Amino acid sequence: MTLKDSTLRGILCLTLLRFATSISSESHNKELAKLANQTAYNVSLLLDNLLQEYDKSLRPDFGGPPTLIEVNMQVRSMGPISEMDMSYIMDCYFRQYWVDKRLSFTGYKDALALSIEMLSKIWKPDTFMYNGKKSYLHTITTPNRFVRLFPNGRVLYSQRLTIRATCLMNLEDFPMDKQRCPLRIGSFGYASDDVHYKWTPGRGVNIASDMKLSQFDLISTPTGMETTIRNKGNHSTLIVSFHLQRHMGDFVIQVYGPCILLVVISWVSFWLNREATSDRISLGITTVLTMTFLGLEARKDLPKVPYPTALDYFVFISFTYIFSTVVQFGLVHHFTKVGSGEYYLEELEDEPCPQGEKRRQGKSSPTYSSSQQQIFDMLCLSNKDEFLRHNGKIYGLNGKNNGIKRNSSSETISSLAEYNFLNHHPMAKTFKKSLQASRFSLDTLSDIPDNIPGPASLSASEKYQLDLVSPAPEYKKEIFTLISHTSETDTEQCMCKRCVTRAMSDSEKALNSVSKIDKISRIVFPSTYLVINVIYWYIYLDRNDRIDIISE
Repeated sequence: MTLKDSTLRGILCLTLLRFATSISSESHNKELAKLANQTAYNVSLLLDNLLQEYDKSLRPDFGGPPTLIEVNMQVRSMGPISEMDMSYIMDCYFRQYWVDKRLSFTGYKDALALSIEMLSKIWKPDTFMYNGKKSYLHTITTPNRFVRLFPNGRVLYSQRLTIRATCLMNLEDFPMDKQRCPLRIGSFGYASDDVHYKWTPGRGVNIASDMKLSQFDLISTPTGMETTIRNKGNHSTLIVSFHLQRHMGDFVIQVYGPCILLVVISWVSFWLNREATSDRISLGITTVLTMTFLGLEARKDLPKVPYPTALDYFVFISFTYIFSTVVQFGLVHHFTKVGSGEYYLEELEDEPCPQGEKRRQGKSSPTYSSSQQQIFDMLCLSNKDEFLRHNGKIYGLNGKNNGIKRNSSSETISSLAEYNFLNHHPMAKTFKKSLQASRFSLDTLSDIPDNIPGPASLSASEKYQLDLVSPAPEYKKEIFTLISHTSETDTEQCMCKRCVTRAMSDSEKALNSVSKIDKISRIVFPSTYLVINVIYWYIYLDRNDRIDIISE
């Protein structure tokens, strides 16, 4: 045998092998197709046989023990939760299991996934939501439900539902409240003697791991069973309660924070001038109106419940404090010395001063000796020109001392009336104050300086004139007598509009000083508001802790 013959023989054998393999594969595929067709035929035949004498109007084990319905659900999303409608919405997979021995079969080990058309041919429980308001089955792109049949007759019926159910909320602790939103599941027509519901062990209610709520935190989902009396019969009912805790962040930003800031802003009026009537009234009215708007806005999304909520209490407390600041200013304004007190000096130039008129008439002013008159004139003059002019009258225009020219009593009174205390010589004011502070007596006159400085920038002749009236030691006693007398008379200040307006510019003589009511309010208002806030937050936060303990 040559090499060529052996090669041809190998190729021929390989070709025959491939042909045999293809024939075997085609026969195998035909057998599988035949088997699949046979299986499908058998399943179709099986279902036809199962439904041949099947009465879907009768429950399983009719006339015997009640049919047990196991229920479990997986919540995929929840919300919105509406306080206005007292309702909540959730999207879930709702599954029911029951055993119907009439649908048991043999010859097929796995569960049969059936078309939803099968649902119209078998019995299924008439489950509904007791507190449901508007629930519906998802139908995009096809109705979202399926049926599976197990060999032992166990039926799984699953569907995707969006459930809207009522939730009667207690809003007394709003917005620090915790709500329990229940869902009650039962049979619409079958009593507990016919159908009994229970949660699937270990798989009652499952929450999707990625589920989040915008307004609440889902704390827990306890489940239970109860018997409901309805239509003169006992009905088996399943209950799941969704425990929700409200988020406070939004209310702190939109209500609590602004309320606290408005109250603090209203306290600014305690540091304003008590004669600033328009400023304090404007501030008070603005904060009151803003607080009113804020309170109404906070209740806009709440139902008109017959009881106050925790938020209502806080808004009312804040409104009370803001309103009290307006009332407080009314008291301050009533007891103030000046009233509204905003006068303008240029408008009062021609306004007569009653006390000045009395002084000019010589009714209430004492007379002074010549030495006292010299000292008083020196202390009362506020600048160099007045000093020279006044001393020109007394000593002559040439600055020589030709003898002291004594003024009459009326001229002295007129001179006193010309100079308000606010325009006194600075050293006179300081000297007088030091005497009053130290309570000088005649025995301490040696401490009085021999030279009281006069105006600055004087010429030699002017200094000579000043030296003539500088208080020598023999005049110290008269200076003290003069200062003591003027200290007594200055306590009775003129209260006419002109004098009051001139006194406004002096921090020591101004009549628009801080009211005692304002001083007390600066302490009382913040401290009491802080105490009330501590009590408020303690009560409501502690109440939530007690609710948690009771729930557990």
